[in-house]
Amino acid sequence: MKLLLVGSGGREHALAWALAASPLCDALYCAPGNAGIAQVAECVAIAADDIAGIVGFATEQAIDFVVVGPEAPLVAGLVDALDEAGIKSFGPRKAAAALEGSKGFMKDFCARHNIPTAAYGRFTDIAQAKDFVARQGAPIVVKADGLAAGKGVVVAMTEAEALDAIDMMMGDKAFGAAGAELVIEEFMEGEEASFFALADGETAIPFGDAQDHKRVGDGDTGPNTGGMGAYSPAPIVDKALAARIMAEIIHPTVAGMKAEGTPFTGVLYAGLMITSAGPRLIEYNVRFGDPECQVLMMRLKSDLMPALLATADRQLGHFDLRWHDRPALCVVMASAGYPGSYAKGTEIKGLDALPDTAERVIFHAGTARDEAGRLLAIGGRVLGVTALGADIAAAQEKAYAAIDRIDWAEGFCRRDIGWRALKK
Repeated sequence: MKLLLVGSGGREHALAWALAASPLCDALYCAPGNAGIAQVAECVAIAADDIAGIVGFATEQAIDFVVVGPEAPLVAGLVDALDEAGIKSFGPRKAAAALEGSKGFMKDFCARHNIPTAAYGRFTDIAQAKDFVARQGAPIVVKADGLAAGKGVVVAMTEAEALDAIDMMMGDKAFGAAGAELVIEEFMEGEEASFFALADGETAIPFGDAQDHKRVGDGDTGPNTGGMGAYSPAPIVDKALAARIMAEIIHPTVAGMKAEGTPFTGVLYAGLMITSAGPRLIEYNVRFGDPECQVLMMRLKSDLMPALLATADRQLGHFDLRWHDRPALCVVMASAGYPGSYAKGTEIKGLDALPDTAERVIFHAGTARDEAGRLLAIGGRVLGVTALGADIAAAQEKAYAAIDRIDWAEGFCRRDIGWRALKK
């Protein structure tokens, strides 16, 4: 098959790495890709949100299957446009992608279908939002309704922090139109986990679990980011809890979306809080996580391509997956200053001496090559150093051993990825 992958981040490099290894893959293109993806696919200069450009390229090249990596083109309707052009793809249509595109939509959907989640309010008026905070007290969580690259959430431990977050999102428009509406919800106590499931509109099957590290600093300090590292599996998600998550959250979501006339096809990524009362949904994403995708692809024994095809062809009822028993851990290297402002174009050296192995892969995110062939950092999150190990400690040791051999003075990483699992 001729495949087209859409996106340019670490998630897409992990997907490209897995797709390129499939016997079903004759040719792999990526729009727009990055320097790492260029090692396994032909990169084409089409932006991930250029829907007309992607559909045009797929048509001209007679692409058999399109895999959409990031959320923005899904929410904008790329799958709808591909369907209209007669091109098969992996990912939800626009109406179903609203599960991630609007946190308010997701919360209302959960309320309609009795899916356990935090109590909440929706607001388009600053004064009403602040009044809600005054009545509810702190701690409390303030979220931009729309897409904000994983940064539109403030867990406010005081009322003052919550009021500042409202001013920042809605008043200062820090996230643009994404903050025109806010969701403000109760603070949930517990341990977070990420749970993934493939859904074909009717049937859903588990696709692994992970725990990520959202805050920028060691010890889970500092502002939220798109993710500074992850490991899989999540120790807290045992077989019994996974069964509860499927029964109480995933299956009702798939059934509810079908009942409302917007069947969900693709990957459901449930951000969960494991509370004393059981799993509760924090939020849904409608694509693989980043950096969770990196650890999932390292652990996946099965060929990824048949799983994506079975999802698109509504055949998941006859499908299962095989996984490595060994855990995987990913450490993200980011540009100094991230998630705030950071320099672009700094040079990264040392990767040529760290070739990929069966136990360790360095996935690229914000990278590019200049005319002289130098590897440059052009984004906030830049590399995802990912390793398999006999246990979390072994995987962590392999990942950090590789990081210590990378020569990038302007880069940084957390040094405690996996701390929660090791503490257990």
